[in-house]
Amino acid sequence: METSKTSTPPPGPTTTDRSQTRRPPYDPGVAAALETIGKAPVFAPLTLESITQMRQYAVPEDISALDLEQRDYTVPGYGGEPLTLTVLRRRDHVGAGPGVFNVHGGGMVMGNRMTGISLVAPWVAAHDVVAVSVEYRLAPEHPDPVPVEDCYAALCWVGENADDLQIDPARILLAGASAGGGLAAGVALLARDRGGPNLVGQFLLCPMLDDRDATVSTHQFDGLGAWDRSSNLTGWTALLGERRASDDVSIYAAPARALDLSGLPPTYLDVGSAEVFRDETVAYASKLWEGGVAAELHVWPGGTHGWEAFIPGSVMAHTATAARESWVTRLLQAAAKEPTQ
Repeated sequence: METSKTSTPPPGPTTTDRSQTRRPPYDPGVAAALETIGKAPVFAPLTLESITQMRQYAVPEDISALDLEQRDYTVPGYGGEPLTLTVLRRRDHVGAGPGVFNVHGGGMVMGNRMTGISLVAPWVAAHDVVAVSVEYRLAPEHPDPVPVEDCYAALCWVGENADDLQIDPARILLAGASAGGGLAAGVALLARDRGGPNLVGQFLLCPMLDDRDATVSTHQFDGLGAWDRSSNLTGWTALLGERRASDDVSIYAAPARALDLSGLPPTYLDVGSAEVFRDETVAYASKLWEGGVAAELHVWPGGTHGWEAFIPGSVMAHTATAARESWVTRLLQAAAKEPTQ
């Protein structure tokens, strides 16, 4: 297993005295929303003991207005264990077009393949892509490397069965939010290093990349926000156990540890300025640029983790949606002009 022997030191300063008293302010709308919902159980800090209870708060997302065709498949995951995939396509879809491989969030310990599906479902409707969302196995019952290897095995199955899925295997976009963003980044590294399916891009929304939790932003938002430092430590501990923050962690489990990000596809990164994942996302973007990768980074001022769900009608939320849509549109247009292999 590739471990942190080929990894980079934690990004940014580790001193916490000033960072615990100074932090970027929340957007006023975000602050008001956090104040209103802060006492709801779903926003309580996650602990290893509360994982089972917190899983009960998963709410299915309603995408029925898009009127998409939905099919489920059972495919082999890591070690041959069965996984469920959901495939979404437009009802008028014909031929092989781009595919989106979606990895759901949930701190490595919660969620299912339909969690956060509203991120990619509109791309199916707007761009006639075929979206595939994977139900990977969760920690702590299934610790690393199971989640990322499940996702990679499912991606390989998609590549091998692209014709039946009506996907062009040379035009697959990886997408994920939060833990799903971290897993998507790990899958991209696996595909690069193992010669896996061709990826035209990776879309990483507030990705969970670094198990070491040593950045300024993770200390700034300890006990604050929708996903704070203590919850993040719980997620990583569930995934890695006693290996968390040690030298025995794979770059595929914690992509922020990778020294070399060359050879990865064009990448979109998106994070709030007032959340735990800010600094590791910014550092990952810099490492991508260092490796010669085309990367686009957006840091939304005053945004907590998943901030757009709190202020969906705001100018900033509309601006973020437009930026994401612009990147996806440009990526797919560029991919359509390149000859497939």
